[in-house]
Amino acid sequence: MEMVVRNGAVDEFTNSSVDLKGKPVLNSKRGGWIACFFVVVFEVFERMAYYGISSDLIIYLTEKVHQGTVSSANNVTNWVGTIWMTPILGAYVADAHLGRYRTFLIGSSLYLVVLLLLLFM
Repeated sequence: MEMVVRNGAVDEFTNSSVDLKGKPVLNSKRGGWIACFFVVVFEVFERMAYYGISSDLIIYLTEKVHQGTVSSANNVTNWVGTIWMTPILGAYVADAHLGRYRTFLIGSSLYLVVLLLLLFM
């Protein structure tokens, strides 16, 4: 961990992390309570959407899509399994390719678009 003195105060760089412009990230300038608030609020809304969809998905598949009960239950369990496995894919994409902020924004945008499509279908 590197240390830099600015205006008499010591700033510590995080462990070789860089921002979107490739500059080292200072601990005193990034994250904090604003970022924490954003992530917590997003997760609350995401959980509400998840449980709202999962509670009505079998009814939707049987009544609107006209699937059988067994087929719709199988589709719901496949959907739940996919939901719980996608963070592994997201972690790989974030670590190896896009970075955590771009991955978060792209994943959140995709999630919002799909929810809006479900809402207006």
